[in-house]
Amino acid sequence: GAADAPALLRTLDIGARVTATTCFAHQPPTEAEMEHAIMLVEDAVMPVRDLLAPGSTLYTADGGIRQIALAAGLPAQPELRLPLEAVEHTFNRLAALSLGRPATQDTLAQDNAFAATLLILRECLHHLGFDHIVVRSDAVV
Repeated sequence: GAADAPALLRTLDIGARVTATTCFAHQPPTEAEMEHAIMLVEDAVMPVRDLLAPGSTLYTADGGIRQIALAAGLPAQPELRLPLEAVEHTFNRLAALSLGRPATQDTLAQDNAFAATLLILRECLHHLGFDHIVVRSDAVV
């Protein structure tokens, strides 16, 4: 788009609360629950790929994604550039918890909405070809 007006606004049939509620029976989610959620998210995300203009940038003001950026080690500031590599590293920490690593060995948020948000973000970045997401906020959290 131009300035603050997006050229494309697309709503996906996925969300953190719904994904957490429908896919995750355990906290943290099990490996099988994570794999099931990944398949559902991939199915929702893949049709959007061909709609994106080359060189697009992904932006958000979502508080859950800001929480992921902070958990990934980014310093709190009004605008954060969260790279895919940091999302992958944070997702690997969640996967280790899903495989049985004691929760006391990691400082990740322990709620399933956080896990679902992280999973959805990872799949969006990966499958839509983004190497980062810009997280904007008027206030430093």
